[in-house]
Amino acid sequence: MRVIGIDPGLRNLGWGVIEVEGARLRHIANGIIHSEGTDLAKRLVVLHAGLTAVIAAHRPEAAAVEQTFVNKDAVATLKLGQARGIALLVPAQAGLEIGEYAPNAVKKAVVGVGHADKAQVQHMVRHQLPGVVFDGPDAADALAIAICHAHHLQSARRASAAMLGRGALEITAGQARIRRTGA
Repeated sequence: MRVIGIDPGLRNLGWGVIEVEGARLRHIANGIIHSEGTDLAKRLVVLHAGLTAVIAAHRPEAAAVEQTFVNKDAVATLKLGQARGIALLVPAQAGLEIGEYAPNAVKKAVVGVGHADKAQVQHMVRHQLPGVVFDGPDAADALAIAICHAHHLQSARRASAAMLGRGALEITAGQARIRRTGA
């Protein structure tokens, strides 16, 4: 399964695509979409067009976006929220299921602790995706988001398989009881 992670930002929107094959993760691509200027609408158009092109080129099957943390600067938080809207809109338009993760959840999934610093996150992303070269810190964060989502998808699959297995055992046990009492 191919997963795209998106680190929303108005100036720099990071993205990273990985391939998930069982428990193995493989780096596909990463990058940063830059928007400049003072016209917010034009910057959002740049982000939308760039992310649309990335999704068309790499064809992910799932997406994950980092949740926005509330900043002391309300205006900056609102602008980041608008960039996050683009980060959610574009994969939704492509028909992808989207996971959303708090920054601490991403750090915990990748490093093992929720308050890891950027250097620790980048180190563990390099460890999990050998040979990866980051296009920048925002791209590294996006790959961490993709890894976090991959781990959550794998856990969900294992839980689902366990529940299906348990249901099959219950049905088999029930059928055995019916056969015993009917015999």
